[in-house]
Amino acid sequence: MTVFPYLVAAYVFLVGCYGLATSRHLIHAVGCLSVCQAATYVLLLAVGYRDGGTAPVFSDIEPGSRSVVDPVVQALTLTDVVVGATVTALLLALVIQVVKRHGTADPDELRELRG
Repeated sequence: MTVFPYLVAAYVFLVGCYGLATSRHLIHAVGCLSVCQAATYVLLLAVGYRDGGTAPVFSDIEPGSRSVVDPVVQALTLTDVVVGATVTALLLALVIQVVKRHGTADPDELRELRG
């Protein structure tokens, strides 16, 4: 088992977090949050990967064979993609409403929203 996919997932996550921390625009922050979410796709696929594994179609594989990849992890990754797209769309809609109401997408200029 190799650690390379886990390192890639950690790197993508850290790049997204760095962009999120240094963001000067709300749309950029939403994009960086999407990059952080993409790290979970890599992580889930790395967990479910099996070296030399085939697709999880069991019609031509003998029972007890351990040469297939885990289909549950693939389903979780697809679910994660759908949830990520939904969250991104919702956040972008909120950013549009903030810009319409306050006239800016710079988080520092949104003084009215501070508690």
